[in-house]
Amino acid sequence: MGVRDHFRVRLFAGLGGAGLFLLLMVLYRVGSELEVLNQWTTYSLWRIQKPLYKLDLEWPKFPEFIGQPYCVAVDHIQGLVYVGQRGNDDVPKVLVYSEEGYLVQKWNTTTIEMPHGIFALSTPNASSVWITDVGNGKYGHSVKQYSPSGELLQVIGTPGTAGSGTYPLQFDQPAEVFVESTGNIYIVDGDGGLNNRLLKLTKDFRALWLRGESGTAPTQFRIPHSVTVDSVGRVWVADRANWRIQVFEKSTGEWLGSWDSCFMEDGPYSVRFTPNQQYIIVAHLNINRISILAAPPVGLIGDCIVVDTIQLAGEVKPHLLDVSMSTGAIYVAELGAEQVQKYVPLD
Repeated sequence: MGVRDHFRVRLFAGLGGAGLFLLLMVLYRVGSELEVLNQWTTYSLWRIQKPLYKLDLEWPKFPEFIGQPYCVAVDHIQGLVYVGQRGNDDVPKVLVYSEEGYLVQKWNTTTIEMPHGIFALSTPNASSVWITDVGNGKYGHSVKQYSPSGELLQVIGTPGTAGSGTYPLQFDQPAEVFVESTGNIYIVDGDGGLNNRLLKLTKDFRALWLRGESGTAPTQFRIPHSVTVDSVGRVWVADRANWRIQVFEKSTGEWLGSWDSCFMEDGPYSVRFTPNQQYIIVAHLNINRISILAAPPVGLIGDCIVVDTIQLAGEVKPHLLDVSMSTGAIYVAELGAEQVQKYVPLD
């Protein structure tokens, strides 16, 4: 036995059971932190390499944006891109494009007043489009489900009535909706109205849990603007005016943590995952930027790490975005430029 090994034996023998346990815990903690640090260091190294996305200059083939696009959603199974836009009565509230860039359809429905958020639910058996309406007329303050052709199927909330009730359900300027394949529904409510909350509903619109009120503390919101759910059961909310993202456990609504270090210049307006769940894509309206963040592993929120950014032109104002789960392309609805742009991943 060498001198160093002999010293180790004497050290562990002298610690006793409690001391040995404490030492092992410290070593485990250091090892775990080094592992996480190594992961984040890897992301930092990636940050200075080549960009992850490039603009697709050929999408769409023939732009038909005569209104102001507020939101965009991708049906990756059908290969369709839905664009919600606002404007005069003659402006179609929804434009439908193919992922290749061709205009497929226009919705001239009168049941949408002011679309804010849009979500495309697509399964092998069925597809539908969900829209949040922040209008003040008889169809506003509600979340609506449509068929792919624009037929109104269901309405959540009390149309035309702003409120905070859960029975019956009421909303005030609901910002965005996310629907799981199981039928569970997540809604962030609202976009500057009475409410600052996150709701989880069953497919028959029964409230499972609710989190949030106006404020800056954990679980409180100031304009919860976007919501998404990852593959390991975490709900991510863009807490826009608090300049942070908050994370919740989807089954119980338990608060898991928040990120704010990535949002020193502007709050997050939109939050989506890439198909491989490796990155989180975030839009910043006021600084005309898209941020690509490192998605944390299971059970760890940790600190926010920016892996890459896409700097858009001045006054483009990216509002909400979506990511194709088949191609990985990012589609960005831009208020200032009054268009939707597509960014494709680089190999």
